[in-house]
Amino acid sequence: MNIVIVGCGNVGATLAEHISNENHRVSVVDKKEKVVENLSDTIDVYGIVGNGTSLNVLEEAGAKNCDLFIAVMESDEMNLLACLIAKNLGAKTLIARVGNPEYGNEIASIKESLGLNMIINPHQASAREMARLLKYPSALDVDQFVRTKVELVSYKLTADSPLCNLHLKDFGAKYSSNILIPVIERDDEVIVPGGDFEMQEGDIVSVFGPMDETKRFFEKIGIPISSAHNAMIVGGGRTCIYLAKTLVAMGIDVKIIEKDEVECDRLTEMLGKATVIQGDATDKALLLEEGIEDVDAFIANTNLDEENIMLALYAKKVSKAKVITKVHRTSYDDIIDSLDIGSVIYPKYIMAERIVKFIRSKNHDEGNNIVSLYQLSDTRVEAIEFKVDEKVPFINKPISEVNIKKGIILGCVNHQGNISIATGSTVIEPGDTVVIITTKKGVHKLSDIVK
Repeated sequence: MNIVIVGCGNVGATLAEHISNENHRVSVVDKKEKVVENLSDTIDVYGIVGNGTSLNVLEEAGAKNCDLFIAVMESDEMNLLACLIAKNLGAKTLIARVGNPEYGNEIASIKESLGLNMIINPHQASAREMARLLKYPSALDVDQFVRTKVELVSYKLTADSPLCNLHLKDFGAKYSSNILIPVIERDDEVIVPGGDFEMQEGDIVSVFGPMDETKRFFEKIGIPISSAHNAMIVGGGRTCIYLAKTLVAMGIDVKIIEKDEVECDRLTEMLGKATVIQGDATDKALLLEEGIEDVDAFIANTNLDEENIMLALYAKKVSKAKVITKVHRTSYDDIIDSLDIGSVIYPKYIMAERIVKFIRSKNHDEGNNIVSLYQLSDTRVEAIEFKVDEKVPFINKPISEVNIKKGIILGCVNHQGNISIATGSTVIEPGDTVVIITTKKGVHKLSDIVK
């Protein structure tokens, strides 16, 4: 596909990297010459310096009759204008970043009137991810499949975990045959474990299975599964607005700490049921006064990565809260991974997931539609849900007869609402949905999993 990306900030640069890795022809546009040069030197993209809403610049970038046009500049209005110009140039598919909560009730109308195929909102998507994480206080990551009926939950083994020193071949008999551990991250290595693999303290273990089964499993091993009753959010930007609305609707008491007086007034007006405190959250006395030691959840959500990391470390020290930390840059992700700052949210990775899924779904020439796609372990692992039709080469065969590539696990099959972990005797039929977990790149279709 020929793809044009306008805007090379955190989201745009990450999109360019991910999409170019999918073997598409990518052009990028940004006003900042240094940003474009750095991106062009780092990955295989054609860079143009200029205004993303200029007709001549967009023509030079190849927007005329391109397969996909993506506008992810900081300004919502500029993104919509760029898409309108690209549409008039003949761009076939249009995606715009629109993040302002004030447009929330108008998104459907905007999408329809401008002929957009997709609107992405990194603030809303990040808020949804944060809210989902509060379901399992001990989880580092939670992804859902089959209309939320199947979960992939990642958490770190502590020294007192009953899974420590347990071989994977003994796991099913001890806990559940309908639960799978498809991926384990140890140190900096991502492993698709075999039966002889022995789990150890410090491993990040991904547990996969139907929701009821995963709940029972976590209860058995003594992991808390009750949702938070109250939450403290530091930083009152757009993500905070979406998150607070979601948490209030879930019945969670929300307290927001924001230093800007004007922003506090705006939050109070938009979030009537949330408590808004004006103050500097880097002041430990303020955090203690507002009850950080007793909160169930703490979300570090300022615009400064360093501040978020510092606040998360402090929350971990003084409370037993579920800690969520928003991080924009990934330059020091190896250092961040070594810190105990709870679940880390990277908004740009969330956006990349959504658009990569969209692109792959448009390439389902063999009828294997992608239903959902999540990237784990710093994008080194993908979990993909496919819908199956008659063109899949191994339908109506037992899985034991299918030569599946190394590094790919067939996780579960949903057959007419009956969900089961895949075994050698499992047979996939048209109309089923299946979830695969893989460390291999380039799985665009279900047929890609076989040798």
